[in-house]
Amino acid sequence: MPDPIQFGLPGVRLNAGDHICAFYRGSEGRDEVLLAYLRAGIDAGDHCVVVLDQVEPDELRAHFVTDLDAEVSCLDVLRSGDTYLRDGTFSKEAMIAFWDSATRESLSSGAYTFSRSCGEMSWALRELPGVEDLLDYECELNRFLPLYPQVIMCLYDLDLFDGRVVVDLLRTHPKLLLCGTLLDNPYYLEPDEYLAAKSQARSA
Repeated sequence: MPDPIQFGLPGVRLNAGDHICAFYRGSEGRDEVLLAYLRAGIDAGDHCVVVLDQVEPDELRAHFVTDLDAEVSCLDVLRSGDTYLRDGTFSKEAMIAFWDSATRESLSSGAYTFSRSCGEMSWALRELPGVEDLLDYECELNRFLPLYPQVIMCLYDLDLFDGRVVVDLLRTHPKLLLCGTLLDNPYYLEPDEYLAAKSQARSA
């Protein structure tokens, strides 16, 4: 089994294939988790991709560069409007295809051996076509992640998402990051199990 991967927070280790739901409160909580995660990836020579929703990529990237004291070519910072919500809609198939293309290209280039990705998920609160498929997307990511040496972290602000959504997020993420601690999620359901439970609930 490959060696554990540094997350960037004290005592937190990752494994290839991890799909992490990171809960936080407010922009300071987000930046604390996100910057640590990316710093560790840059230090390790990973290809790092982050999709932001609440701040401009250039603004946050400048903060990363200043904090890291170096220009970093392995860090790609994108907008939710150019990825999750391209053309003003969300397609789970298109978004997984985006991750697949970005990861495959970076690894096949020979420049990287590991991919570290992250998405700020507040875009899902907009009333736009397709956002109702958020949880199915999170579920399907669990089929995609084992295909490459990679990890993906999804950022959810507990000040924005209500308890009902949080309960469903627990069912679609095998790992949870809460208060700086990474936990194996006992409420996680494998994709087929989750989709079957969802179908059963709809027919009840």
